[in-house]
Amino acid sequence: MGTSGRWLRACIGVLVSVLALPATAEEAQTPTAKIIVLARHGHYELDPKADPKLGPGLSTLGIAQAQLLGARLAGEADFDAVRVSPLQRAQDTARVVMQSLDEPPMTTLDDLAECTPPTHRPSDTADSTPESLKACTEQLDRLFATQFKPATGQPRRELLVCHGNVIRYLTSKALGLDPKSWLAMSFGHTSLSTIRIDADGSMRLLGAGDLGHIPPNLRTGALGDPERALVVPADPN
Repeated sequence: MGTSGRWLRACIGVLVSVLALPATAEEAQTPTAKIIVLARHGHYELDPKADPKLGPGLSTLGIAQAQLLGARLAGEADFDAVRVSPLQRAQDTARVVMQSLDEPPMTTLDDLAECTPPTHRPSDTADSTPESLKACTEQLDRLFATQFKPATGQPRRELLVCHGNVIRYLTSKALGLDPKSWLAMSFGHTSLSTIRIDADGSMRLLGAGDLGHIPPNLRTGALGDPERALVVPADPN
């Protein structure tokens, strides 16, 4: 091929590339579905020696629950992102779960931290100041606005490892309920709640407080669950 032929082919290649750019860019910005899986952390015990800001880590029982959660999630579709509360019990849960998954590295998201928002039963939040209740509402509304929106380009599936109050508040908002209704829900340790956000921004709850991966005698954290521990029972004799 002569010089003019090579020049013409190069020009055609550049033209094709330029013409393709707008469609590619438009496709990358097209809203599409996102699935958010909210996982509560595992069981933990109060520890006066724990960092006052980060709180205690998982108990032995909580580690076992997180291992079962990891096995459950390993049998499902992959995640495009894993975001975790900064609190120690959530960090521990995510690290145990990630041992079973081939996923992107987990990232810490401060707005996933546990807090107490207002409720219709003020007596249940009597230990919280008006300032802390307001700050929690602002935090969780910000979290909802940034995370609970359609994906763009390709469908996404994301895992958020966080806390009971956070999950209940976000679930209330996703359902279009008054967020102050969050206390009417009760989700156990390492439970899964799944929300689908469609391309038009509408949301549907696909599952709430799912504990199918945890045997009944290892379930904790939900209303009515007894205290449990992974220990050998004492000899009754």
